[in-house]
Amino acid sequence: MPNKFISINQSIGVAGSFLVLIVFCYFAGFPLIAPLLVFFCGIHLFYFKKANSRIFLHLSLLLALLVFAANAVKSYGHLIHFYLPVASLAMLTMLLFNDAQVSFIMALLGAVVACLILGFGLNEMLIFFLGGLAGSWRVREARTRGVVIEAGILVSVIQVICAFLINPVANKDIVIYTLKPLAFNGLISAFVVIAALKVFETIFGEITNFTLLELSDSSHPLLKRMVVEAPGSYHHSLIVSNLAEAAADAIGANALLVRVGAYYHDIGKLVNPEYFTENQLVVGNKHDELEPSMSRLVISNHVKEGVELAHKYRLNKRIVDFIPEHHGTSIMYYFYQKALAEGPHEGLNERDYRYPGPKPQSKETAIVLLADSVEGATRALEEHTLKRIEDVVRKVINNKFIDGQLDECNLTLREIDTIASSFVRVLSATYHSRIKYPEERSSDKNS
Repeated sequence: MPNKFISINQSIGVAGSFLVLIVFCYFAGFPLIAPLLVFFCGIHLFYFKKANSRIFLHLSLLLALLVFAANAVKSYGHLIHFYLPVASLAMLTMLLFNDAQVSFIMALLGAVVACLILGFGLNEMLIFFLGGLAGSWRVREARTRGVVIEAGILVSVIQVICAFLINPVANKDIVIYTLKPLAFNGLISAFVVIAALKVFETIFGEITNFTLLELSDSSHPLLKRMVVEAPGSYHHSLIVSNLAEAAADAIGANALLVRVGAYYHDIGKLVNPEYFTENQLVVGNKHDELEPSMSRLVISNHVKEGVELAHKYRLNKRIVDFIPEHHGTSIMYYFYQKALAEGPHEGLNERDYRYPGPKPQSKETAIVLLADSVEGATRALEEHTLKRIEDVVRKVINNKFIDGQLDECNLTLREIDTIASSFVRVLSATYHSRIKYPEERSSDKNS
Protein backbone atom coordinates (compact mmCIF):
# COMPACT_ATOMS: atom_id res chain seq x y z
CA MET A 1 0.00 0.00 0.00
CA PRO A 2 2.75 2.58 0.82
CA ASN A 3 4.38 1.95 -2.57
CA LYS A 4 1.05 2.67 -4.23
CA PHE A 5 0.77 6.06 -2.53
CA ILE A 6 4.37 6.88 -3.41
CA SER A 7 3.65 6.01 -7.03
CA ILE A 8 0.53 8.20 -7.07
CA ASN A 9 2.42 11.17 -5.58
CA GLN A 10 5.23 10.75 -8.10
CA SER A 11 2.72 10.60 -10.94
CA ILE A 12 1.01 13.77 -9.71
CA GLY A 13 4.42 15.48 -9.61
CA VAL A 14 5.21 14.44 -13.19
CA ALA A 15 1.76 15.55 -14.40
CA GLY A 16 2.13 18.90 -12.62
CA SER A 17 5.52 19.48 -14.21
CA PHE A 18 4.03 18.66 -17.61
CA LEU A 19 1.22 21.20 -17.07
CA VAL A 20 3.69 23.92 -16.10
CA LEU A 21 5.76 23.07 -19.20
CA ILE A 22 2.72 23.40 -21.47
CA VAL A 23 1.85 26.82 -20.02
CA PHE A 24 5.47 27.96 -20.39
CA CYS A 25 5.64 26.83 -24.01
CA TYR A 26 2.30 28.42 -24.81
CA PHE A 27 3.35 31.87 -23.56
CA ALA A 28 6.86 31.51 -25.03
CA GLY A 29 5.36 30.81 -28.43
CA PHE A 30 6.71 27.27 -28.78
CA PRO A 31 4.73 24.57 -30.59
CA LEU A 32 3.03 22.35 -27.98
CA ILE A 33 4.76 19.31 -29.48
CA ALA A 34 7.92 20.42 -27.61
CA PRO A 35 6.59 19.82 -24.09
CA LEU A 36 5.07 16.55 -25.26
CA LEU A 37 8.50 15.35 -26.37
CA VAL A 38 10.13 16.49 -23.13
CA PHE A 39 7.34 14.85 -21.13
CA PHE A 40 7.76 11.42 -22.72
CA CYS A 41 11.53 11.61 -22.43
CA GLY A 42 11.06 12.38 -18.73
CA ILE A 43 8.64 9.45 -18.37
CA HIS A 44 11.22 7.14 -19.93
CA LEU A 45 13.94 8.28 -17.52
CA PHE A 46 11.59 8.15 -14.53
CA TYR A 47 10.12 4.70 -15.01
CA PHE A 48 12.80 2.86 -16.98
CA LYS A 49 16.03 4.47 -15.75
CA LYS A 50 14.80 5.22 -12.20
CA ALA A 51 16.23 8.72 -12.67
CA ASN A 52 16.55 10.80 -9.52
CA SER A 53 15.74 14.45 -8.93
CA ARG A 54 19.32 15.54 -9.71
CA ILE A 55 19.06 14.19 -13.26
CA PHE A 56 15.74 15.97 -13.81
CA LEU A 57 17.24 19.18 -12.40
CA HIS A 58 20.20 18.75 -14.74
CA LEU A 59 17.97 18.29 -17.78
CA SER A 60 15.77 21.23 -16.86
CA LEU A 61 18.65 23.61 -16.14
CA LEU A 62 20.55 22.72 -19.31
CA LEU A 63 17.45 23.07 -21.47
CA ALA A 64 16.65 26.41 -19.84
CA LEU A 65 20.19 27.63 -20.55
CA LEU A 66 19.89 26.43 -24.14
CA VAL A 67 16.61 28.33 -24.54
CA PHE A 68 18.29 31.48 -23.23
CA ALA A 69 21.36 31.03 -25.48
CA ALA A 70 19.25 30.21 -28.55
CA ASN A 71 17.10 33.32 -28.07
CA ALA A 72 20.25 35.42 -27.64
CA VAL A 73 21.72 33.98 -30.84
CA LYS A 74 18.42 34.46 -32.67
CA SER A 75 18.37 38.17 -31.83
CA TYR A 76 21.69 38.66 -33.66
CA GLY A 77 20.37 37.30 -36.96
CA HIS A 78 20.83 34.13 -39.00
CA LEU A 79 24.56 34.68 -39.56
CA ILE A 80 25.53 33.07 -36.25
CA HIS A 81 22.76 30.48 -35.77
CA PHE A 82 25.05 27.54 -36.46
CA TYR A 83 27.53 28.68 -33.81
CA LEU A 84 25.10 27.63 -31.05
CA PRO A 85 26.95 24.89 -29.05
CA VAL A 86 24.06 22.40 -28.84
CA ALA A 87 26.42 19.41 -28.56
CA SER A 88 27.71 20.67 -25.20
CA LEU A 89 24.45 19.53 -23.53
CA ALA A 90 24.98 15.87 -24.39
CA MET A 91 28.71 16.07 -23.62
CA LEU A 92 28.12 17.58 -20.17
CA THR A 93 25.49 14.94 -19.42
CA MET A 94 27.83 12.09 -20.34
CA LEU A 95 30.69 13.49 -18.25
CA LEU A 96 28.49 14.08 -15.20
CA PHE A 97 26.36 10.93 -15.21
CA ASN A 98 28.24 8.53 -17.52
CA ASP A 99 24.90 7.33 -18.89
CA ALA A 100 24.47 6.75 -22.62
CA GLN A 101 20.65 6.82 -22.55
CA VAL A 102 20.44 10.11 -20.67
CA SER A 103 23.01 11.74 -22.97
CA PHE A 104 21.12 10.40 -26.01
CA ILE A 105 17.94 12.04 -24.75
CA MET A 106 19.78 15.31 -24.10
CA ALA A 107 21.23 15.26 -27.62
CA LEU A 108 17.72 14.81 -29.01
CA LEU A 109 16.04 17.39 -26.78
CA GLY A 110 18.81 19.93 -27.35
CA ALA A 111 18.56 19.57 -31.12
CA VAL A 112 14.74 19.84 -31.11
CA VAL A 113 14.58 22.84 -28.77
CA ALA A 114 17.34 24.72 -30.61
CA CYS A 115 15.73 24.15 -34.00
CA LEU A 116 12.28 25.20 -32.76
CA ILE A 117 13.66 28.50 -31.45
CA LEU A 118 15.89 29.22 -34.45
CA GLY A 119 13.25 28.22 -36.99
CA PHE A 120 15.26 25.34 -38.44
CA GLY A 121 13.83 22.23 -40.03
CA LEU A 122 14.49 18.50 -39.86
CA ASN A 123 17.83 18.70 -41.68
CA GLU A 124 19.37 21.09 -39.16
CA MET A 125 17.91 19.10 -36.28
CA LEU A 126 19.68 15.97 -37.56
CA ILE A 127 22.97 17.88 -37.83
CA PHE A 128 22.79 19.05 -34.21
CA PHE A 129 21.53 15.67 -32.99
CA LEU A 130 24.27 13.61 -34.65
CA GLY A 131 26.91 16.11 -33.52
CA GLY A 132 25.71 15.77 -29.92
CA LEU A 133 25.77 11.98 -30.14
CA ALA A 134 29.32 12.00 -31.52
CA GLY A 135 30.53 14.36 -28.81
CA SER A 136 28.95 12.41 -25.94
CA TRP A 137 30.37 9.14 -27.30
CA ARG A 138 33.91 10.56 -27.44
CA VAL A 139 33.93 11.99 -23.90
CA ARG A 140 32.71 8.79 -22.22
CA GLU A 141 35.14 7.94 -19.40
CA ALA A 142 37.36 10.87 -20.43
CA ARG A 143 40.24 11.47 -18.00
CA THR A 144 41.96 14.45 -19.61
CA ARG A 145 40.70 17.73 -20.99
CA GLY A 146 42.49 16.92 -24.23
CA VAL A 147 39.83 14.25 -24.84
CA VAL A 148 37.14 16.95 -24.56
CA ILE A 149 38.95 18.99 -27.23
CA GLU A 150 39.14 15.86 -29.42
CA ALA A 151 35.40 15.40 -28.90
CA GLY A 152 34.82 18.97 -30.03
CA ILE A 153 36.83 18.35 -33.21
CA LEU A 154 34.82 15.19 -33.84
CA VAL A 155 31.57 17.14 -33.40
CA SER A 156 32.76 19.67 -35.98
CA VAL A 157 33.74 16.95 -38.46
CA ILE A 158 30.44 15.05 -38.07
CA GLN A 159 28.33 18.21 -38.41
CA VAL A 160 30.19 19.39 -41.51
CA ILE A 161 29.87 15.93 -43.10
CA CYS A 162 26.14 15.84 -42.32
CA ALA A 163 25.64 19.34 -43.76
CA PHE A 164 27.53 18.36 -46.91
CA LEU A 165 25.51 15.15 -47.31
CA ILE A 166 22.26 17.09 -46.97
CA ASN A 167 23.38 19.69 -49.51
CA PRO A 168 26.32 18.40 -51.60
CA VAL A 169 26.31 21.50 -53.82
CA ALA A 170 28.63 23.74 -51.81
CA ASN A 171 28.24 27.29 -53.09
CA LYS A 172 29.76 30.35 -51.47
CA ASP A 173 26.78 31.12 -49.23
CA ILE A 174 26.61 27.57 -47.86
CA VAL A 175 30.32 27.59 -47.07
CA ILE A 176 30.17 30.97 -45.28
CA TYR A 177 26.85 30.64 -43.45
CA THR A 178 26.68 26.88 -42.79
CA LEU A 179 29.89 24.87 -43.18
CA LYS A 180 32.24 27.43 -41.61
CA PRO A 181 30.12 27.97 -38.44
CA LEU A 182 29.59 24.21 -38.06
CA ALA A 183 33.35 23.68 -38.32
CA PHE A 184 33.84 25.99 -35.32
CA ASN A 185 30.72 24.78 -33.48
CA GLY A 186 32.35 21.65 -32.04
CA LEU A 187 35.33 23.54 -30.62
CA ILE A 188 32.99 26.10 -29.08
CA SER A 189 31.03 23.21 -27.51
CA ALA A 190 34.25 21.71 -26.11
CA PHE A 191 35.34 24.99 -24.48
CA VAL A 192 31.84 25.50 -23.04
CA VAL A 193 32.03 22.01 -21.48
CA ILE A 194 35.48 22.62 -19.99
CA ALA A 195 34.41 26.00 -18.58
CA ALA A 196 31.06 24.84 -17.16
CA LEU A 197 31.94 21.34 -15.92
CA LYS A 198 33.14 22.32 -12.44
CA VAL A 199 30.08 24.50 -11.90
CA PHE A 200 27.72 21.67 -12.80
CA GLU A 201 29.68 19.22 -10.62
CA THR A 202 29.09 21.52 -7.67
CA ILE A 203 25.41 22.10 -8.46
CA PHE A 204 24.49 18.43 -8.87
CA GLY A 205 26.91 16.92 -6.36
CA GLU A 206 28.39 14.68 -9.05
CA ILE A 207 32.06 13.89 -9.49
CA THR A 208 33.84 13.46 -12.83
CA ASN A 209 37.04 11.69 -13.73
CA PHE A 210 38.83 15.06 -13.85
CA THR A 211 38.07 15.75 -10.19
CA LEU A 212 38.90 12.16 -9.23
CA LEU A 213 42.33 12.50 -10.83
CA GLU A 214 42.88 15.75 -8.91
CA LEU A 215 41.96 13.98 -5.67
CA SER A 216 44.34 11.11 -6.44
CA ASP A 217 47.31 13.51 -6.50
CA SER A 218 49.56 12.77 -3.52
CA SER A 219 49.94 16.52 -2.94
CA HIS A 220 46.35 16.73 -1.64
CA PRO A 221 46.51 18.05 1.97
CA LEU A 222 44.80 14.98 3.45
CA LEU A 223 47.10 12.53 1.70
CA LYS A 224 50.17 14.56 2.69
CA ARG A 225 49.01 14.40 6.31
CA MET A 226 48.54 10.64 6.01
CA VAL A 227 52.11 10.17 4.78
CA VAL A 228 53.55 12.10 7.75
CA GLU A 229 51.12 11.35 10.60
CA ALA A 230 49.85 7.86 9.75
CA PRO A 231 52.34 6.26 7.32
CA GLY A 232 51.17 2.73 8.03
CA SER A 233 47.56 3.62 7.29
CA TYR A 234 48.67 5.42 4.12
CA HIS A 235 50.55 2.33 2.91
CA HIS A 236 47.54 0.17 3.78
CA SER A 237 45.32 2.50 1.74
CA LEU A 238 47.62 2.19 -1.27
CA ILE A 239 47.45 -1.61 -1.17
CA VAL A 240 43.66 -1.54 -0.73
CA SER A 241 43.38 0.83 -3.69
CA ASN A 242 45.39 -1.53 -5.92
CA LEU A 243 43.26 -4.49 -4.89
CA ALA A 244 39.99 -2.63 -5.25
CA GLU A 245 40.85 -1.03 -8.60
CA ALA A 246 41.75 -4.39 -10.14
CA ALA A 247 38.51 -5.93 -8.85
CA ALA A 248 36.44 -2.98 -10.12
CA ASP A 249 38.02 -3.33 -13.56
CA ALA A 250 37.22 -7.05 -13.55
CA ILE A 251 33.47 -6.53 -12.98
CA GLY A 252 33.05 -3.29 -14.94
CA ALA A 253 32.57 -0.95 -11.96
CA ASN A 254 34.00 2.57 -11.75
CA ALA A 255 37.66 1.70 -11.16
CA LEU A 256 38.89 5.29 -10.81
CA LEU A 257 36.23 6.11 -8.22
CA VAL A 258 37.14 2.95 -6.31
CA ARG A 259 40.84 3.81 -6.32
CA VAL A 260 40.31 7.34 -5.04
CA GLY A 261 37.71 6.19 -2.49
CA ALA A 262 40.25 3.68 -1.17
CA TYR A 263 42.84 6.46 -0.77
CA TYR A 264 40.52 8.35 1.59
CA HIS A 265 38.61 5.54 3.31
CA ASP A 266 40.79 5.60 6.46
CA ILE A 267 41.48 9.33 6.87
CA GLY A 268 39.75 9.17 10.27
CA LYS A 269 42.84 7.38 11.61
CA LEU A 270 44.65 10.73 11.45
CA VAL A 271 43.02 11.68 14.75
CA ASN A 272 44.56 8.85 16.81
CA PRO A 273 46.98 7.05 14.47
CA GLU A 274 48.91 5.32 17.27
CA TYR A 275 45.84 3.22 18.20
CA PHE A 276 45.92 1.36 14.88
CA THR A 277 48.27 -1.58 14.43
CA GLU A 278 49.79 -0.51 11.13
CA ASN A 279 51.07 2.73 12.73
CA GLN A 280 52.51 1.09 15.87
CA LEU A 281 56.06 0.90 14.55
CA VAL A 282 58.08 1.28 17.76
CA VAL A 283 55.84 1.37 20.83
CA GLY A 284 53.68 -1.54 21.96
CA ASN A 285 49.99 -2.01 21.34
CA LYS A 286 48.05 0.84 22.99
CA HIS A 287 45.01 -1.38 23.39
CA ASP A 288 46.84 -3.60 25.89
CA GLU A 289 46.27 -0.80 28.42
CA LEU A 290 42.56 -0.28 27.60
CA GLU A 291 39.35 -2.08 28.37
CA PRO A 292 37.73 -3.70 25.31
CA SER A 293 34.77 -1.31 25.59
CA MET A 294 37.12 1.68 25.40
CA SER A 295 39.12 0.15 22.54
CA ARG A 296 36.02 -0.39 20.43
CA LEU A 297 35.02 3.27 20.96
CA VAL A 298 38.44 4.46 19.77
CA ILE A 299 38.37 2.17 16.74
CA SER A 300 34.75 2.86 15.73
CA ASN A 301 35.25 6.62 16.14
CA HIS A 302 37.67 6.70 13.21
CA VAL A 303 34.63 6.41 10.96
CA LYS A 304 32.87 9.44 12.45
CA GLU A 305 36.11 11.42 12.59
CA GLY A 306 36.86 10.48 8.97
CA VAL A 307 33.50 11.83 7.81
CA GLU A 308 34.10 15.06 9.73
CA LEU A 309 37.54 15.46 8.16
CA ALA A 310 36.10 14.78 4.71
CA HIS A 311 33.49 17.51 5.17
CA LYS A 312 36.14 19.88 6.52
CA TYR A 313 38.22 19.37 3.37
CA ARG A 314 35.07 19.52 1.19
CA LEU A 315 35.36 16.11 -0.38
CA ASN A 316 32.56 15.07 -2.72
CA LYS A 317 29.78 12.96 -1.21
CA ARG A 318 30.69 10.05 -3.51
CA ILE A 319 34.11 9.93 -1.79
CA VAL A 320 32.70 10.51 1.70
CA ASP A 321 30.44 7.44 1.26
CA PHE A 322 33.50 5.18 1.29
CA ILE A 323 34.38 6.17 4.87
CA PRO A 324 31.36 4.74 6.77
CA GLU A 325 30.47 2.09 4.19
CA HIS A 326 33.90 0.43 4.01
CA HIS A 327 33.16 -1.19 7.37
CA GLY A 328 29.40 -1.40 7.06
CA THR A 329 28.03 -2.86 10.28
CA SER A 330 30.86 -5.39 10.64
CA ILE A 331 31.76 -6.63 14.10
CA MET A 332 35.06 -5.66 15.74
CA TYR A 333 35.76 -9.32 16.30
CA TYR A 334 39.07 -9.02 18.20
CA PHE A 335 37.70 -6.69 20.87
CA TYR A 336 34.41 -8.56 21.12
CA GLN A 337 36.27 -11.83 21.79
CA LYS A 338 38.54 -10.02 24.24
CA ALA A 339 35.48 -8.73 26.13
CA LEU A 340 33.99 -12.23 26.19
CA ALA A 341 37.21 -13.65 27.63
CA GLU A 342 37.65 -10.99 30.31
CA GLY A 343 34.51 -11.27 32.38
CA PRO A 344 30.78 -11.98 32.82
CA HIS A 345 28.67 -11.63 29.71
CA GLU A 346 25.39 -10.39 31.20
CA GLY A 347 25.72 -6.80 30.02
CA LEU A 348 27.66 -7.64 26.86
CA ASN A 349 25.84 -6.94 23.62
CA GLU A 350 27.33 -7.90 20.26
CA ARG A 351 25.61 -4.92 18.67
CA ASP A 352 27.80 -2.57 20.73
CA TYR A 353 30.88 -4.02 19.04
CA ARG A 354 29.67 -3.36 15.51
CA TYR A 355 30.51 -0.36 13.34
CA PRO A 356 27.66 2.16 12.93
CA GLY A 357 27.26 1.59 9.18
CA PRO A 358 25.55 1.98 6.81
CA LYS A 359 26.26 -1.15 4.81
CA PRO A 360 27.71 -0.58 1.32
CA GLN A 361 25.12 0.99 -0.97
CA SER A 362 27.05 0.59 -4.23
CA LYS A 363 29.36 -1.87 -5.94
CA GLU A 364 32.27 0.51 -5.50
CA THR A 365 32.01 0.86 -1.71
CA ALA A 366 31.36 -2.88 -1.37
CA ILE A 367 34.57 -3.65 -3.26
CA VAL A 368 36.57 -1.41 -0.90
CA LEU A 369 34.96 -3.11 2.12
CA LEU A 370 36.08 -6.51 0.83
CA ALA A 371 39.53 -5.26 -0.21
CA ASP A 372 40.09 -3.65 3.20
CA SER A 373 39.16 -6.85 5.05
CA VAL A 374 41.15 -9.11 2.74
CA GLU A 375 44.29 -6.97 2.90
CA GLY A 376 44.39 -7.02 6.69
CA ALA A 377 43.76 -10.77 6.92
CA THR A 378 46.38 -11.59 4.27
CA ARG A 379 49.01 -9.35 5.86
CA ALA A 380 48.59 -11.28 9.12
CA LEU A 381 49.50 -14.59 7.44
CA GLU A 382 52.84 -16.10 8.41
CA GLU A 383 53.19 -17.95 5.09
CA HIS A 384 52.05 -16.26 1.87
CA THR A 385 51.59 -19.23 -0.44
CA LEU A 386 49.02 -19.14 -3.23
CA LYS A 387 46.86 -21.73 -1.46
CA ARG A 388 46.93 -19.89 1.87
CA ILE A 389 46.12 -16.55 0.22
CA GLU A 390 43.21 -18.02 -1.74
CA ASP A 391 41.81 -19.74 1.36
CA VAL A 392 41.93 -16.53 3.39
CA VAL A 393 40.40 -14.41 0.61
CA ARG A 394 37.49 -16.82 0.07
CA LYS A 395 36.91 -17.17 3.81
CA VAL A 396 36.87 -13.41 4.47
CA ILE A 397 34.52 -12.68 1.57
CA ASN A 398 32.25 -15.56 2.54
CA ASN A 399 32.07 -14.28 6.13
CA LYS A 400 31.13 -10.78 4.94
CA PHE A 401 28.43 -12.28 2.73
CA ILE A 402 27.01 -14.42 5.55
CA ASP A 403 27.12 -11.43 7.92
CA GLY A 404 24.86 -9.52 5.51
CA GLN A 405 27.35 -6.78 4.68
CA LEU A 406 26.64 -7.14 0.93
CA ASP A 407 22.85 -7.18 1.25
CA GLU A 408 22.26 -3.56 0.22
CA CYS A 409 24.57 -3.29 -2.79
CA ASN A 410 23.82 -4.78 -6.19
CA LEU A 411 26.73 -7.21 -6.46
CA THR A 412 25.83 -10.57 -8.00
CA LEU A 413 27.28 -13.89 -6.88
CA ARG A 414 29.21 -14.12 -10.13
CA GLU A 415 30.71 -10.67 -9.55
CA ILE A 416 31.67 -11.61 -5.98
CA ASP A 417 33.48 -14.67 -7.30
CA THR A 418 35.25 -12.52 -9.91
CA ILE A 419 36.29 -10.06 -7.18
CA ALA A 420 37.72 -12.91 -5.09
CA SER A 421 39.73 -14.22 -8.05
CA SER A 422 41.06 -10.73 -8.73
CA PHE A 423 42.13 -10.31 -5.10
CA VAL A 424 43.98 -13.65 -5.15
CA ARG A 425 45.80 -12.71 -8.35
CA VAL A 426 46.93 -9.30 -7.06
CA LEU A 427 47.87 -10.51 -3.57
CA SER A 428 49.83 -13.50 -4.86
CA ALA A 429 51.79 -11.12 -7.08
CA THR A 430 52.35 -8.75 -4.16
CA TYR A 431 53.62 -11.50 -1.87
CA HIS A 432 55.47 -13.49 -4.52
CA SER A 433 58.40 -15.61 -3.41
CA ARG A 434 61.93 -14.35 -3.92
CA ILE A 435 65.22 -16.13 -4.59
CA LYS A 436 67.46 -16.27 -1.55
CA TYR A 437 70.79 -14.86 -2.62
CA PRO A 438 73.99 -16.39 -1.13
CA GLU A 439 75.83 -14.18 1.35
CA GLU A 440 78.96 -12.49 0.10
CA ARG A 441 82.04 -14.20 1.51
CA SER A 442 84.73 -12.17 3.28
CA SER A 443 87.38 -13.55 0.92
CA ASP A 444 85.43 -12.09 -2.00
CA LYS A 445 85.42 -8.68 -0.35
CA ASN A 446 89.21 -8.70 0.11
CA SER A 447 90.07 -9.91 -3.38
